[in-house]
Parts: sequence; C-alpha cells; structure tokens
Amino acid sequence: MPFTGKTTYTAGASLPEIAEDISDLVALNAATETPLLDAIGDASRQAQSTVHEWLEDGLLPNLDAVADTSITNPLTETAFDVAHIERFRGGDQIKLGTSGEIMLVTAVGGSGSTITVQRGYGGTTPQAISNGAAIHILGNAALEGDDAAQARFTARVRRTNYTQIFSASAEVSGSQLAVRNIGVPHELNYQKQQRTRELLRDLENTVINGVAPVSNPQGSAAVRRTMRGILSFISTNSFRPGVGDFPSDAVIAEGGVNYALRSIWQNGNAQADIILVNAGQKRAINSLLFPMRRFSGQDDRYRSLVNLYETDFGVCRIVLSRWVPAGTIVFLDSSRIEVLPLAGRSFQYRPLAATGDRESGQVIGEYTLELRNENAHAVISGLTEM
Repeated sequence: MPFTGKTTYTAGASLPEIAEDISDLVALNAATETPLLDAIGDASRQAQSTVHEWLEDGLLPNLDAVADTSITNPLTETAFDVAHIERFRGGDQIKLGTSGEIMLVTAVGGSGSTITVQRGYGGTTPQAISNGAAIHILGNAALEGDDAAQARFTARVRRTNYTQIFSASAEVSGSQLAVRNIGVPHELNYQKQQRTRELLRDLENTVINGVAPVSNPQGSAAVRRTMRGILSFISTNSFRPGVGDFPSDAVIAEGGVNYALRSIWQNGNAQADIILVNAGQKRAINSLLFPMRRFSGQDDRYRSLVNLYETDFGVCRIVLSRWVPAGTIVFLDSSRIEVLPLAGRSFQYRPLAATGDRESGQVIGEYTLELRNENAHAVISGLTEM
C-alpha cells in the first residue's frame, strides 16, 4: 500500500518545519587581482606632497644628424650643417650612419650650425653625405699639453605627477550587525574587505590608464586631482604597426617585440623586464611558439604558454593585466617604477561618527605613480586582438 506517513515534501512548499541548509560560505567571482602592482612591489618610500616630483638626468648626447639641404658634392664636402652644433668639439671623430668613413672635426660653428671636417680620416674611404643622415660621435681626441676644454654639462629635468585619493564608504545598520549572517561573521568587516578589494583594483587600472586634468592638475574645490598613468608618460618609444620603420605586422610578431626592446636599449642603459599585456596580446605572444611546436604520439598535454621572453636586450616576464587597453603591449623597466602612497595615507579604514542606529566608515588611500625616464619604457598600440 502507498506510504501515508509524514515526509519532507508534505511540510509545504517553503518547508517551514525544517531547518534551512545553507552553506556557510559566500562565493565571489570578481576581478580582484592586481598583477602589475604585485610585480612592481611595495614602494621604498612615501610621497611627501600631493604634487610629487623627481629629477632625471642624462649624459651629453653622442648622436646627431646632418641638417643641410645645400650639399652639392656629397663625396668631397668638408663643411655642412648639423642639427645640434653644441654637441660637437674640435677633435671629435665622427661617423655617418652605417658608413665606413670616419671624419675628424677640425672646426665648429664657423657659420651658424656648421662643422668643418677632414674627410676619409685614418685612410677610410669617403662616402656620400646626405641630409638627415645620423651622425655618431665616436669620441674626442685632445692635443697633448693643450688647455682644458670648455666645460660642458647637462641640466637635470624635473618631472611631476599628482596624488589621487581613492575612497569608498561602508555603512551597516545596528540590526544587521546584531543578526547572525550566513558566511559572514561580521558584516562591517566584510564590507571593509570588499571595498578595499575594489579600490586596489581601481588603483592598478589608474596606474596604467590614468591622466591628469589639463587645467589645475594639483586640484581645487571644483577639480578632482588625478594621477598620470604609465601610458600617458611614454612618448619616446611609442610605436604603431607600419608607422615609421616599425614592422607592419597587425598581429604582434617577434620582430615587433625585439624592435621595442632594442629601442629601449638604444636610448640608455635600461632593460625592460616586464611585458604588460591583456588577454588578446597574451595569446598573440603565445602564438609565437606555434610554428616551432612539435608533439609526439605519447604526448597527452597541450602547452600554449609563454611566461618568460628572453632576448639580447633583456629577460622579460609576461604580466597579464585585464586593464591594459585592447591592441596594446607595454614594456617596462620595473626598477624605474614606483607606486607611492602619500605619507600616512596608504589604504586604511577610518570609522565615521555615529549619527544614528548604524556604524559607518571610510576606506581611503592616496597614491601617485613615479615613472622615471619615460624613454626606458615602450608601448606598442594599434595591434589586432587575438
């Protein structure tokens, strides 16, 4: 005969007689990771003002260019104009582009930006001079017993960024604090944690993409103070496919990566050690291995991953950040990047005064980016996403 006793399903649709069975766990699936901040690490010091500055310097340049459209005898011309006359001294050995000819500078500034040279110095074969040709200054030869040369120097340059305040509020009623919450021992602490995660996410996003206001960047009663991010600083080594002599590959290829790394190396002693990408460009870099990948019948694992990129110009770790713009790859020298908190203003929770039956507070922090020597970094934009 059919069962007629008490069952769970006869207790009603809402099961009022049976205790609820709810897992004591709150599942979170959200973008909380900060891979770039993790790669850079904590700053070695704090910012001391909302306007943060640092100094940059360099050596006297040893590269210039021919700036003369009136050259009539390219193989025999001994005087021609240059772009920066102050970079030359009598006694300099110079070389044009990839030419094998060495010239000796015998006079500087006889007429405006003109240098006078001895052609075919040291028995080298004269080559044609052309407007715009690069001039490499090999070094200067002083005369024995001669007077000291006029002192030359570089002027240090001051760079600036601004601190940005990151803030979020948390507020919980007295009743909510009193009840037993599933998976959350203390509601206010949980809200603090969630808001802090969001602000860390926003900090990484701003460090990459942020810009400062055009007017009153230091802020005012009506202007919010925002920091400049990495992409807004990089200008020297900024490339797009097919622009200039940068490779025209729409999808990043080995030539494009090496071009950017070589450009960083040519501009000084920097070596990039981070390649910062989004998901599409990470897949594009992984695909560089496709033509060389081989599998045997015994292989039961397919690997499509590049985490380290080794070249003559540095060993780079690939860092995947979802906040890098589409079609963009950023090359960074991490030794020249710091994300600094304003003194005493790293992320913290501050309780606010009680104005009713509730507890409230504010998670707040103030940070800035110090990106030293923008020509020690590079960016490629306009690439096709994979």
